[in-house]
Amino acid sequence: MEKNTGLKRLFYATLYSWQGLKSALTNESAFRQEFVATILFVAFSFYLDVSAYERLAMIASLALILIIELLNSAIECVVDRVSTERHTLSGRAKDYGSFAVLISLLIAIATWTLILMN
Repeated sequence: MEKNTGLKRLFYATLYSWQGLKSALTNESAFRQEFVATILFVAFSFYLDVSAYERLAMIASLALILIIELLNSAIECVVDRVSTERHTLSGRAKDYGSFAVLISLLIAIATWTLILMN
């Protein structure tokens, strides 16, 4: 099988990424909620009297939440694909992903709080 290269590869990579976004919005309620909140907070950030660098940090902290949530969802999908039986390692994998999301939320809260309080 011949591998796609150049613009064709870029086209398919973009297509797969859009499919991933569509799937996450359709199937993952936590991602959907965080996505809507991100859109609202990004829009709100442009009404704030902050520097471009501060706004970038604020928006990046929100993007981090979405990235970590997607990785957490991917872990959960793979674990569930392998087996739906309860297993200690499966539970730990899901717990680790969930904790990563929590850390990203705390980073965003700290970032926004620090910038807005200065």
